[in-house]
Amino acid sequence: MTARKTTHETWDAFWAEVSGGRTEVIRGVEVQVPTDMPLAMEKRADELRESEAEEDLAELISMLFGADILDTWLENGMGLVELQTVLTWAMAQASGKDMSFAEALELVRSGGGEGKALGPARPNRAARRAAPAKRSAAGGGRSKQTSSASTGSARKTSRG
Repeated sequence: MTARKTTHETWDAFWAEVSGGRTEVIRGVEVQVPTDMPLAMEKRADELRESEAEEDLAELISMLFGADILDTWLENGMGLVELQTVLTWAMAQASGKDMSFAEALELVRSGGGEGKALGPARPNRAARRAAPAKRSAAGGGRSKQTSSASTGSARKTSRG
């Protein structure tokens, strides 16, 4: 059996050609449009979904666009809504969905994007846990005692 002749000497050269190599300029930086989701990306995005730490956002951005991109964007004046929009757009592209920037912005504004919804800020996890518990009944009184006949189990004797 003879080997097929290829024009690529390495996997990286082959994959660069088949993935399209499309670029976009975002806040003055030319970046490759993500065409594939890194295997760890989706899991990591779910783990960091509630995080508000800048380093967590930087980790996701670097997985899609490479190291130090976020720093450059921030130096060039990128705001939070822009960053959420870019992340939503990039993850859609990486998942194989060709989404426009306008569609990504709409998703962010409606709360369905990778960034948090715009509008009143939700309290973080620590604040939610520290808040007093809400009463379960409208009257706020104690629940009525349930009889043991309806909640107890019948005693069974062993037959021996």
